[in-house]
Amino acid sequence: MKEPLKSQMTQIWKQLFPASQISKLESFFEEIEKTANSIKYPDHQPGWYRNAVVYSLYVDLFNRDFNGLREKLPYLRELGVNCLWLLPVLDSPMKDAGFDVRNYRKMRSELLGLHENATDDEARNVFSTFVADAHNNGIKVIFDIAINHTSEEHPWFQESRKGTENPYRDFYIWNRDDKKYSETRLLFKGMCPSNWEKDGEWYFFHRFFEFQPDLNYRNPDVLLEMTRNFLFWLEAGVDGFRADAIPYLWKEEGTNCENLPETHQIIRFFRAAIDFVRPDTLLLAEACQPPKEVVKYFDSGDECHAGYHFPIMPQIFKAIAAESSAPVIETLSPVVTPDANGGQWFMFLRCHDELTLEMVTPDDREFIHTNYCHKPEWDFRVGEGISARLSELMKFDADKVMLAYSIMLTLPGTPVIYYGDEFGKANDVGYYSEMKEMTGKNDTRYFVRGKVDWDSVRSTLNDPDTFGAQIYNRLKTMINTRNSNPCFGSGEMIPLGFPENPSILAYTRIFGDERVIVVQNLSGSTIDLKLPLEKTSEFDLLKQHMRVSDNTIILKPYGFFWSKV
Repeated sequence: MKEPLKSQMTQIWKQLFPASQISKLESFFEEIEKTANSIKYPDHQPGWYRNAVVYSLYVDLFNRDFNGLREKLPYLRELGVNCLWLLPVLDSPMKDAGFDVRNYRKMRSELLGLHENATDDEARNVFSTFVADAHNNGIKVIFDIAINHTSEEHPWFQESRKGTENPYRDFYIWNRDDKKYSETRLLFKGMCPSNWEKDGEWYFFHRFFEFQPDLNYRNPDVLLEMTRNFLFWLEAGVDGFRADAIPYLWKEEGTNCENLPETHQIIRFFRAAIDFVRPDTLLLAEACQPPKEVVKYFDSGDECHAGYHFPIMPQIFKAIAAESSAPVIETLSPVVTPDANGGQWFMFLRCHDELTLEMVTPDDREFIHTNYCHKPEWDFRVGEGISARLSELMKFDADKVMLAYSIMLTLPGTPVIYYGDEFGKANDVGYYSEMKEMTGKNDTRYFVRGKVDWDSVRSTLNDPDTFGAQIYNRLKTMINTRNSNPCFGSGEMIPLGFPENPSILAYTRIFGDERVIVVQNLSGSTIDLKLPLEKTSEFDLLKQHMRVSDNTIILKPYGFFWSKV
């Protein structure tokens, strides 16, 4: 198994860096083998992420530090979570919520709960203890690694800016003017005027904020150093990585610098090295692109294992606002969403970023923005997104919130729960204001972040009549029901048409001999619906005690029904 991986990495190396000495790669193979021999963790079960329910959080905002997060592992286990996605935890000046990495081999000191002069060994012990506890609770751990850019405070960049003769100069993209790569779109429209930032007499290139210079993957040393970062954390027991901003790695004049063939080669190199050390470690593509492009990052089987389905997320919101199943069914059709060919989609309703509207038509963008941007200050990137949490978007209507969860939890793929949304956390205006002052950026995404007040949450969950308790208790039932039915994570989906009721979103999920029918009422009216089932009431997975007569179900406004066939 190992030799084919070496052969693949060698082939990639020769294609990307034909002028580079192969001896550098051969020396790197020795490092990989040493890392593989040092791994003490059991093998992953192939495809484990298919039946995962992922919970995304900032460690410090969720509960102080890693020790505080350990205290909440039983809470997460009871909710039904079996995988944690840790939003940026690596050392950073925190100008972009940690996506501006200053040191890839260190955790942020404030997350460790240690004294000021703690050693590296003490720091590693805190994280390894947390990972061990998570594993003992049946929870995998993945985290973000920003591979497209670093912080301007990273030692590589500090060296790079010293002059053209510095050995780190070629770790980044420098130019005499700002005319190169002119066809590259501006990602932070309204916040950054250009992809180039002047530094002395030169300019450096960046796709995100001006304090996040892009790495230069034309330099083979950059590829090796980033691969070493993956290997370092594999030794610490990490079960997977979310590869941030994956489409932008390779830059080529005369292109839009997105999804280029060389980018795919870089990902193949990462995957081969990771598989050499610990196979089935998750590599998750964060690519805000059309599905036909995203699927290319995993359908070959030798790049990522999975990727986010960005377009389906806004279409779920559109479907509920329009009271029509068409947006979801059409988006998941083969015309829009190609066969994943063994890969996996990751589904989400909300995340640490805005409700992005990049991957919809101008008409859809206007419709969704009009129906969900309830306050002008939620606007992000001049109409291309909405900075609001799920409860805010749904105007704290528990039935609408749960309908959205029902859709996400039952569509093909792996669902992601964003921290706090399980109890209806609201936008955090105070945190937004604090971060705006600290960073100097009017980044409205900070509305959807903020700390969890666990005393308040505890009080809320103890009162079953509160909005938060209604969301939490119903969601916990849904997640644990999903965990007991593999068809949701691994099965196929067959849409069920109800032409006379376009507001009904229904489908059958099939895996082996298992069949589950899901029926959802996207409208604000009660609907009587005849289902292709017998003895429906005996198979109500969510035990909602709905009124059923023979095989006719009465769905209340925004109601839903999961039934085993």
